[in-house]
Amino acid sequence: MLAWFSDLNPRERRTMTACFGGWSLDALDVQIFSFVIPSLLALWQITAGQAGELATITLLVSALGGWLAGAACDRFGRVRVLQVTILWYAVFTFLCGFAQSFEQLFIFRALQGLGFGGEWAAGAVLMGEVIRDKYRGRAVGIVQTGWSIGWGAAALLYTILIATLPEALAWRALFWIGILPAGLVFWIRRFVEEPVLNQRRTPPTSLLHIFSVLRPPYLTTTWRVAMMVAGAQGGSYALTIWLPTYLKTVRHISSVGTGSYLMVLILGAFFGFVSGAYLADGIGRKATFMVSAIGSIALTIVYLFAPISNEMILPVGFLLGYVSLIMFSPMGTFMTELYPTSVRGVGQGFCYNAGRGVGALFPAAVGFLSGQIGLGSAIAVFSLGAYGVMIVALLLLPETRGRSLASLEPTATG
Repeated sequence: MLAWFSDLNPRERRTMTACFGGWSLDALDVQIFSFVIPSLLALWQITAGQAGELATITLLVSALGGWLAGAACDRFGRVRVLQVTILWYAVFTFLCGFAQSFEQLFIFRALQGLGFGGEWAAGAVLMGEVIRDKYRGRAVGIVQTGWSIGWGAAALLYTILIATLPEALAWRALFWIGILPAGLVFWIRRFVEEPVLNQRRTPPTSLLHIFSVLRPPYLTTTWRVAMMVAGAQGGSYALTIWLPTYLKTVRHISSVGTGSYLMVLILGAFFGFVSGAYLADGIGRKATFMVSAIGSIALTIVYLFAPISNEMILPVGFLLGYVSLIMFSPMGTFMTELYPTSVRGVGQGFCYNAGRGVGALFPAAVGFLSGQIGLGSAIAVFSLGAYGVMIVALLLLPETRGRSLASLEPTATG
């Protein structure tokens, strides 16, 4: 099953290692906030709507960060931009732990988003160009499992800190731990090289390059991919950002118990990422997305509305985590195979993060609507609606499995 990994050359393996670390620590920093929400509701007396705003602002600004970083990748190189974005989001996650008011935390979370969005854009393009065509789907998908590792680390740290420290200090300590990704920059600087594909071309110098995928011949592909990503991200964020609060306030599970329940869901997510990596090469990118979207709709309904006990919700949570995260494994690969090298950075950066920006509105919307129809129903309205948007967009996009990156270059098509 992993024989292909031994076939990778040292350059491919080092790139995988760097991006896996970046994704893991990215998830650690971002998912910390979902565990902090109950503490802020209790200690700062903020509303659910304000908590949703704090979740949304990071994701919303990350759309701009990813777009800018994608364009910067085309101009300054994938590896250099990856280092800058990792350092940026680590520093501002750390500073969140020192916030003394809602307004200060809002600003730090917004600035964190610039690096958060940029890191995915740089890392996804880097991986897509370094890994050979034969293994690209599973390699990028395996790296995506780092998200579940970082998410699981956040859940574990939350469980430990909330049990050993006063709540007023525990939530701050979680953010302070977010400085850890900064150390990864030194390793990347020494061991990771720029893709050969990117070294062979002349980088763009015009500032208008940032708009290149918003014009023909790329515009049609760009809006469809952004719509697909918006559905995937919106559905995921509406559920995962509010899940700790749902378990604690609706299911009445303790703080420590909430962490344990989420660890089960995250374990499912890990296996979902791995499965998605192999399915992307096995049944194709589009079929993998579709299986995940339809399965997520079904299991979200069961998780939120089926008359089952807190004990029985554990295995359902595992399946929900498994199915709903499959869709993220092929995303980087899929977008890499849709754009030529000259616009690949800005193309992936815009599509993924424009989708994320739209998806970012969903946590805030859940927070505001929960006051009228309840938290579980609000999560369902927005997550199920988002997955429906994803399915519609998928029907308009091509399959890319087996596509060579060389075939996308202008010289290959004449």
